[in-house]
Amino acid sequence: MNQEMDQLAVNTLRVLSAEAVEKANSGHPGLPMGSAPMAYTLWSRHMNHNPKNPAWKNRDRFILSAGHGSMLLYSLLHLFGYDLNMEELKSFRQWDSRTPGHPEFGHTSGVETTTGPLGQGFANGVGMAMAEARLAAQFNREGYPVVDHYTYVLAGDGCMMEGISSEAASLAGTLGLGKLIVLYDSNRISIEGDTDLAFREDVKKRFEAYGWQVLQVKDGNDLEAINAALVEAKNDKVRPAMIEVVTEIGYGCPAKQGKASAHGEPLGAENLKAMKENLNWQEEPFKVPASVSRQMESEMEKGMKAEAAWELMLSDYFTAYPEMETAWDQWFGNAWMQDVMEDESLWQYDKPNATRSASGDIINRLAEKVPNLIGGSADLAPSTKTLMKAHGDFQKENHAGSNLRFGVREHAMAAIINGMALHGGLRVFGATFFVFTDYMKGAMRLSSIMGVPVTYVLTHDSIGVGEDGPTHQPIEHLMALRSVPNMIVFRPADGKETAMGWKAALSSTNTPVSLVLTRQNLPLYAETGADALRGGYVLKDAGAGEPQVLLMASGSEVATIMTAADDLAAKGIASRVVSMPSWELFEIQPESYRHQVLPPALRKRIAVEAGSGLGWYKYTGLDGRVISLDHFGASAPGELLFEKFGLTPEAVVEAAEALVGQ
Repeated sequence: MNQEMDQLAVNTLRVLSAEAVEKANSGHPGLPMGSAPMAYTLWSRHMNHNPKNPAWKNRDRFILSAGHGSMLLYSLLHLFGYDLNMEELKSFRQWDSRTPGHPEFGHTSGVETTTGPLGQGFANGVGMAMAEARLAAQFNREGYPVVDHYTYVLAGDGCMMEGISSEAASLAGTLGLGKLIVLYDSNRISIEGDTDLAFREDVKKRFEAYGWQVLQVKDGNDLEAINAALVEAKNDKVRPAMIEVVTEIGYGCPAKQGKASAHGEPLGAENLKAMKENLNWQEEPFKVPASVSRQMESEMEKGMKAEAAWELMLSDYFTAYPEMETAWDQWFGNAWMQDVMEDESLWQYDKPNATRSASGDIINRLAEKVPNLIGGSADLAPSTKTLMKAHGDFQKENHAGSNLRFGVREHAMAAIINGMALHGGLRVFGATFFVFTDYMKGAMRLSSIMGVPVTYVLTHDSIGVGEDGPTHQPIEHLMALRSVPNMIVFRPADGKETAMGWKAALSSTNTPVSLVLTRQNLPLYAETGADALRGGYVLKDAGAGEPQVLLMASGSEVATIMTAADDLAAKGIASRVVSMPSWELFEIQPESYRHQVLPPALRKRIAVEAGSGLGWYKYTGLDGRVISLDHFGASAPGELLFEKFGLTPEAVVEAAEALVGQ
């Protein structure tokens, strides 16, 4: 390689990043300036990618986990020929630009995942490496490594401090993800100052304990040492690799280099000028040297040739194994979708059961029809009923298994399944107790921001958990998830509605779905069924004449209002019973349908839910009542708790009589 040319390209990344932050008067120049050498070495000497086709299935994935350094990624994308022109770099952090403050999946060509909350990208990378390993085990044949690529993560000190990285790294070592390589930008600076203030551990020893290959580059400007470390990391096919690259934040700017002030604020006009002088930079602002542009053209050609060679191998592979072409199209597309959706045997359910158990039955039916269904639980498979029988465990010794064992790592689990889904080729779910979404919220929010169609199986959904007590009884959690934009929350009333919840989840292409399920058994209703896909629907009108009061609920509380409706009918009060498994699906129905279910003229309404009542008033109105639980639970049998806390048919009847009598 031409050392002079390489150094000029590295400085181009530094200057473009600093100029964009300066023009925006906002951003983080320090990381791009310090880590430009490792990023350039990776992209120019090791990354297998084609800028002209960012969706190439066998591309290497690059994740900037330290997403605040986004200008480094944008500068790389621009230099290497992705669809990101110089005007976009000049519009960094501005309205309607494709260069937002932190990288956003689906917004900028070449961005593999949304990062910014530190550690999330690290865990996404573990998920992508798991997806690569699972797909390689499924498709590769001798002489035809059709799935053969690396996942690279650039992480900083902040990522290493976050607990999610520890969770994910521990699992990655356990699973032997040899195609995961993390470049650790060890600049020893965080917002508050030197990391010695709060972070003095030996990260290398920690990763050695996790079962990783650990390497170090002591001079972050030594491109040859960085390259040699990457070569050594790739030679170990069994262990994931962590390469600590010792850098100086803000490298190149004399007044800022190595200082916390380089982290999250522009250099300032005088310091930017001094940086350019220090780097002997001769170009006008936002100008790429002509020699660097020519070098990048050859990089683009290299990427196009790499994909072309892979396409030729894939064609030969399909000729040698014609049955695999159908499987490939099925796994990487939605060829299976129509047949699965129309197979009524998958979606029928004919026995009263806990909805977690109904979900377990349906998962096992689906596993026989959807070959790329993969998922697991955070050490709770026997309780969440998410084990797929006869489909094996994804383990270091067997990457062909479909059951994922996450261990007690809820936060990492959610971020990992995001990464797996983003990789492509798999339909992914993760499961735990509903109350533990407290641990998962950061990653679940990113599922929604990115529009990743993962499925969350969330069981033990209320005080029905019983004796485990208030620590395990969700109260505010339904409202917390319902408040997340682009998240479908589905709380079914029985096994048939549970089947419809899974149907909604598998039909989703750009929205995560949370299935909120009971521990306790529930009745099975003749009236439930496909209408649950509309989010809310009329189960029955009880009593003679027009309804005088409307009763609505989700999940296990549908049983409460069904009994109350019969009791009211016996008292001569006609009622309408509405099941509301998903507010989100209900809200996207035509207004005419919503008014048909909830007639505007019927203002006497009662909502019942064993959780926070927040939010239900948009359906009950000010004239209505909400019977809910706005305090924590207690340790006792679940049936007793419903009685003690007033979530009973009798309480509903009393409220209805009061409303009708007004």
